[in-house]
Amino acid sequence: MPVEGATTMKTKTNTAERNVTLAKTLAPEDVRPGDYVAVLSEEYEYAAFAWSCDSPLTSDDPLIRVRFRPRETTDPLRVIDACLPFVFVKEPKGKGRTLDLRAVRLARLDRAYAKRVWKALGSRAAKA
Repeated sequence: MPVEGATTMKTKTNTAERNVTLAKTLAPEDVRPGDYVAVLSEEYEYAAFAWSCDSPLTSDDPLIRVRFRPRETTDPLRVIDACLPFVFVKEPKGKGRTLDLRAVRLARLDRAYAKRVWKALGSRAAKA
């Protein structure tokens, strides 16, 4: 069953009918323990003077904010606890880390999809 807020669409293939789900971008206040999430983008801040003080590139703000998509797709993360703007998440391999939601944008994953991927990645880590 899809996660609340996730969109499900049916597609047909030659061999079987499959449900395809979509991840939903989350506002920080919508992140809940138990959610499976993925990092969509990360924001970095640079001092304006690092851009050679070229007036077309800089503004009155002393910081320049740049948003990047991760070059590698990340494993699904499970939200363990949240104290906004900080969220403690766990990776399928068991490693935990804290995310600062002021710097990352998250998407909620379909629970069934995330559990299948977690199981596959967890068993791969156990074999290593």
